[in-house]
Amino acid sequence: MPETTSAQLLDALRKVQDPDLHQDIVSLGFVKKAEITGGVVSVTINLTTPACPVKDQMKAQAEGLLRALPGVKEVKVEMTAEVRGQTGGAPRVLAPDVRHILAVSSGKGGVGKSTVAVNLAVALAQTGAKVGLLDCDIYGPDVPIMMGLSGAPDQVGRKLVPKERHGIKTMSIGYLLDDEKPAIWRGPMVHKLIEQFLGDVEWGQLDYLLVDMPPGTGDAQLSLAQIVPLSGAVIVTTPQAVSTFDVGKAIAMFRQVNVEILGLVENMSGFVVDGRLEGARAGQKVTFEVGSGTQVATTNEDGRFQAVFNLFGTGGGDMLCKKHGFPLLGRIPLNPVVRVGGDAGDPVTVAQPASPVAASFREVAGRVAQRLAIKSMQALPILQ
Repeated sequence: MPETTSAQLLDALRKVQDPDLHQDIVSLGFVKKAEITGGVVSVTINLTTPACPVKDQMKAQAEGLLRALPGVKEVKVEMTAEVRGQTGGAPRVLAPDVRHILAVSSGKGGVGKSTVAVNLAVALAQTGAKVGLLDCDIYGPDVPIMMGLSGAPDQVGRKLVPKERHGIKTMSIGYLLDDEKPAIWRGPMVHKLIEQFLGDVEWGQLDYLLVDMPPGTGDAQLSLAQIVPLSGAVIVTTPQAVSTFDVGKAIAMFRQVNVEILGLVENMSGFVVDGRLEGARAGQKVTFEVGSGTQVATTNEDGRFQAVFNLFGTGGGDMLCKKHGFPLLGRIPLNPVVRVGGDAGDPVTVAQPASPVAASFREVAGRVAQRLAIKSMQALPILQ
């Protein structure tokens, strides 16, 4: 029986489809190596982001298809990734080695925007991506506390060196001002600072630079959109009506300055209570008194129960996404471990990576990377 050829390997791999781009991985140019020697197959598949949510499924499908070929004794599939930057438009003058600059914004304060930005940055870095986090919340810089960093950054020549922790390069006005000193600045000063943070900081090569914006639709948002081309924006809200109302203004602002909204994150989306009723049988009821009435949970055979309390209501994120036509990237449950990690400088994605809330952040990070990968591939020619 003749040995399978490299051409036959590629033909088999054409059955593996990218679910977002709706093309096979061979036509998309993802297969960088397909060789067979003595029945041993070696294949390298290079995806558009290390945070690809379906990476493992694609690898398993490829391995199954290759093993089914005649004469194949062993299959080695290596999954790599190379983040593709923005296509089209003039080259970026500031931060030219950053492939994607992404704004994380909200319509109002108090929705956990910085918490989302920090944990998304960590979740992306944990996949192997090179990530930076720029704190542009001039009036309330929280990134230093949440990342457990302080003190002035080092300087090399005329450039500042980002402070690093948890695999993230960071920069913040909080490193440059005394803790008790406020930034009482007018718009032109904010514009100049953002320009310097992008041009006078040694970011190096990054796949993603997340920018934690101040709440609202003020000078910082407009300045960032004017200074550099953004790959997109992620909007953070909580479910209640007052938050979703203000978010509508942020959405309109980004659209007015031609920044694509990648999706929305609904933070503080339900408070989960897990408990155990000592001596309880399966099916016993546990009644909770809540502001709108009562809520009932049922015990299992171990006497355990779970209840979800929607402290800030429900449906706000779904309503906004349906109204404005972009996806809900995920819901982050309200959980004290998020606050504890943020105060201690160890985000929950680092402090408790196995927790459900950390898993929620990783899912959102994967969807953000997925959206950026789709966008970066849309302008590229696809081989048929």
